[in-house]
Amino acid sequence: MDKIKIAIVGMGNCASSLIQGIYYYADKTGTDVDGLMHWTIDGYKPSDIEVVAAIDIDKRKVGKDVSEAIYAKPNCTTIFYPNMEKTGVKVTMGRVLDGVAPHMSNYKDDSTFIISEEAEKSKEEIVSLLKESKAEMLVNYLPVGSEEAGKFYADCALEAGIAFINCVPIFIVSDPEYEQKFKEKGLPCIGDDIKAQIGATITHRTLANLFKDRGVILDKTYQLNTGGNTDFLNMLNHDRLSSKRESKTEAVQSVLAHRLDDDNIHIGPSDYVPWQKDNKLCFLRMEGRTFGDVPMNIELRLSVEDSPNSAGCVIDAIRCCKLALKRNISGALTSISSYTMKHPPIQYTDDVAHDKVTEFIEGELER
Repeated sequence: MDKIKIAIVGMGNCASSLIQGIYYYADKTGTDVDGLMHWTIDGYKPSDIEVVAAIDIDKRKVGKDVSEAIYAKPNCTTIFYPNMEKTGVKVTMGRVLDGVAPHMSNYKDDSTFIISEEAEKSKEEIVSLLKESKAEMLVNYLPVGSEEAGKFYADCALEAGIAFINCVPIFIVSDPEYEQKFKEKGLPCIGDDIKAQIGATITHRTLANLFKDRGVILDKTYQLNTGGNTDFLNMLNHDRLSSKRESKTEAVQSVLAHRLDDDNIHIGPSDYVPWQKDNKLCFLRMEGRTFGDVPMNIELRLSVEDSPNSAGCVIDAIRCCKLALKRNISGALTSISSYTMKHPPIQYTDDVAHDKVTEFIEGELER
């Protein structure tokens, strides 16, 4: 089969896990594979994905082969595929814009971004890179809060005539005006804000749905998260958090029988703990009432390696995006967006989203 050719902007922990996974599963078969929601989609396995262009702004990554850049600081995720051969694809200098929060300069080099001294590429140069690489889609892995940069790269994808997968909490695919731009260009898009396979949001949604299905009234809930990667360091600047909080909160509110008052639901990143590195801890509490209005509560502590936990979802998003390209489907892919993203254009419960993705893959559902 032909390869699925992708470009990536933001060569951080999430990109590292995704690319390691492409190679890790290359010698696996459908009978012994673990960790994937779908082994094949339309015949495409994870190893059928090829990175043909990569963009970043960190001096330890720019100009390096992708095989080196994914292990470079400040990346701190688990290395589960340590000996990658050179890919022949070098990381290109991108545009900084609002991609680097000013407060990050106050931290150690190994924990923060160091902007490359290489000249930033113009929009025309980035569009040319995407075209010349023959990338079919651009995967956006920019830091949280990169509103200007995220829209800049979405515009680059539109101009280059390629699909767009938005893995960060910037509302692009769920923005009707932006979604219309992709539709008019005849391009599919998936977003916004990637979920994990088993992470804080999917666990919270599942428990909230359980309360609803079992007739338990949910009165109050919180989800507090800590981590030690650049994402959590970046989010110490609360001005960059509004879309992240909205994305995570709406993902839970959307499955409740009755929406909670803003004072009774608190979801979002809470603090940066350097020694945790890419490990994320979620502390979740739900208070409700059962039969006879008798109170009950659940407290849960979830520990996950953050970036590999999302890579399996992106693997599926990429392959569904390829399927849409082959079928000439344009605009937001609502089934896979709801299945893999926190803030999709249409929110379905997770079981419904799972069924709709199956129908989409089998050709029974358009998008």
